[in-house]
Order: sequence, then C-alpha cells, then structure tokens
Amino acid sequence: MERISVPFAGDGAGTGGLTWGQQQVWRAMIEVNTSMSMGGVVPVADGRTVEDFAQELRFFMSRYPAMRTLLRIAPGGATTQEVFAEGEAFLEVHDAPSAEDAAALAADVHAGWKARNFEYTREWPIRMAVVRAGGAVTHVVVMVCHIAADGGGLGIMIRDLAQRDTLGPAPAAGHFEVAEAQRAGGRTTDNAMRYWETQLRAIEPQRFAGYAEPEGERFRQFQWRSTALFAASERLAALLSIDAGPVLLAAYGVAFGRATGRTGPFASQVIVGNRFRPGLAEVVSPLAQNGLVVFDAAGVSAAEAVARARQASMSASKYAYYDPDTRLALIDRIGKERGEPMDLAVFYNERRTGLRPPQNPPDEAAIRAARAETEFVRETPMVFFNEKLMVNIDELPDVIQITMEVDTAYLPAADARRLLQEMEDFVVEAAVDPRIRTF
Repeated sequence: MERISVPFAGDGAGTGGLTWGQQQVWRAMIEVNTSMSMGGVVPVADGRTVEDFAQELRFFMSRYPAMRTLLRIAPGGATTQEVFAEGEAFLEVHDAPSAEDAAALAADVHAGWKARNFEYTREWPIRMAVVRAGGAVTHVVVMVCHIAADGGGLGIMIRDLAQRDTLGPAPAAGHFEVAEAQRAGGRTTDNAMRYWETQLRAIEPQRFAGYAEPEGERFRQFQWRSTALFAASERLAALLSIDAGPVLLAAYGVAFGRATGRTGPFASQVIVGNRFRPGLAEVVSPLAQNGLVVFDAAGVSAAEAVARARQASMSASKYAYYDPDTRLALIDRIGKERGEPMDLAVFYNERRTGLRPPQNPPDEAAIRAARAETEFVRETPMVFFNEKLMVNIDELPDVIQITMEVDTAYLPAADARRLLQEMEDFVVEAAVDPRIRTF
C-alpha cells in the first residue's frame, strides 16, 4: 500500500465548542464505541487516475472546514474542536493482483476502516483510498466520521464535487458559525422543551412490559423488504392527498400496538435532519437531532391514524432543535417526578428523501399480488445495541426496505418479526378502505 501526500489549505480556522448536532452524535459515538462512519466503495470506470482522486481529496479538505477538524478532549471529558487552515492528508493506493481481485480488495479496505474507529484528536475525519489493477484505478473507497458530517452533509459534498469547476466560494457557515447561532438562540431550546415536557407527561414512562431473558442472541438486526407495503402506502397516500411518509409512521405506531399489546399513545423518537431551518441547507456538519412523536392510533380509522401521525411528525420536526444537555436534564427531572425513568429507547428513521404525493398509485389487485414477494432478507446478531427498538426506512426504489435493530430482552424476536408484518397488513387493508379501524 502506498500513501500519497495531499497538501491542502482553506478558510475557517479556529477553536470552539461542538454544535448541538455534534454533541448528540459524540455522546452516541462514545456510548457505543464507534465512529458511526458513512461511506463505501464505488467502482471507477471513467479513466480517472490516482492524481485525479488526490485532487478530489484536496477539494474536500480545502472547501469544508469540517474535514479539517480535530477534537480536543480535556482530562475531565470536556470536548472542543479545532479547525486548521492548512495541513496534509493522505490518499491510500492499493494494488490488486488482477481486475477480478480488485472488488474484494476494495471491500476489505472498507471493512477494515469500518472496524477501526477514527483517532479523533489526530486523524482527519475523512479516509480515502483507491484500488488499482494493471495500473488503472478500479475502485474508490471513502469514509467520513459522523462527528464531521451527517448524511445530508455528505450529500452536499458529493454534489459539490460533481460541480466543482463551476462552484462559487464555499458557504460561510461551518461548525463554529452554527454553534454561535445556537448559543444566541436561547428561546429555540426553551420552546422545544415546552413541547417535549407536554408530550412526556402525556405518555406512560415505559414502552415495553419489562425485561425478560431472551432466547438466543439478545441484540439483532433484521432486514425486510415488501413491494406490497410500498405499493399500498403509495395508494393510501394518494387517497389521502399526502406523501407516503406519514402512512409508514402511522403503520409503525399501529403495528407496535398490535405486536406488544400496548394500546396507549404511541411514542417514538424520530431523526430530524433540521436542514429545512434558515441558513442550514448547505452546512457540512451534523445537524440531525431527535424529535419526539406522540399520537394515539388505537380504535380510530386508518385515515385518522395517518392524520394523527402526520400532525405529530410535523410537531416533532418543529421542536427537534435544542441544546442536548437541557433535553437530557428535562427527561431526568420528569422521570424523577413520576417515580421511574422515562424510557424513550424506541426510534424511527425515515431515510428516504424527496417524498412527494404519488401520481399513479397501483390498484388493489396489484397490491395483493405483491404480498407474495415480501421477504426477510437477513437476520444477524449485533454485538451491542444501545436502544431497544430502531426502525429505519431505507432509500430504495419501488420497495419498502426496513432495517430494524432490536433488543430482544424487551421485544422478543417473534414479536419483532410480527411488527414488520403488521405494518404491511395495516397499510394493505387501509389502501383498500381507509375507514377500517386500527385495533
């Protein structure tokens, strides 16, 4: 393996505290001991050379202060960050024995990086490598540490790279500018905490019946696909003149109640990107924070359940921008007042982007025929999972793929599988008649 030196220089140098989004990400990274990195392997077939990729790495390092940032961790754990005006990055170059071996070598590089945390105080938060075979670059491997960017920020970097020859100056806002605006906006946190307190007092403290010794591996990941759920969600959304996002959130709430037998108001944290807020659309920095969705889906029509999920989702997004320490203190205080901790370890993450009202929804026959294609793609053990249930809606065309992590001590594996099937059952039936009752 060869390492190519890539000098860089850029604006925005300085030191300062973490943004709200960084604080939330950093706490999660420490809790699960992972860099929560993003990236992957991309085949190269357009003739780009090692020097071309060195220039791409230089572009990333020079344009985005987030890529020139190192953490500074005090002995007591207090964490700040430093952005550098210039420095040196390295592009790794790996040579495969043949073109047939190149893909496997690239996958090995990515897997090795995934297994090794970033060295936050001395390693730039981006890793980049190319794989060659016969002197030609066949693959590029990129990994970005989550403390530097979220999925939206990574998307901006990829978009800008494709347009770099016509781009204007880099956006002025980076970590420090966002953090300063957050410090100056005290009422933003106050308003969010009033919403959170109202919702927390409206729900039971616990989401599950309690701990029970699981059968087999305690922490598991399920990946499940349903063409029928996609088709039915499109049809129901069209009938209700909305996009399909609230349909799936309502299905999650209904299915959770059916699978667990708990019929009180459904509560789940949701991941809110926050890029819709003024001045944040072009920022390369972690901006996502947790919102809180609460809605009662029991004993109402499917259409009403979707309407309630939609309203709850909008409220959750509105109040998902706050000082994380203040939120944790609020949750702790309310738990003490109620005599037991507030369990908020249920999550929902809608990863799909650009959702729009469907134009040509499928008919009932096509939806029911598609149910034969529903499948569990895989079920794998996890070493550790710091929550109890996480449902992720993945970005795939014409199918709903759900990646679900679960602590089976609280939601047994059989109930987790049932939850997924109940989501499909609910939406398929509701797409035929939105007046059906939930449970």
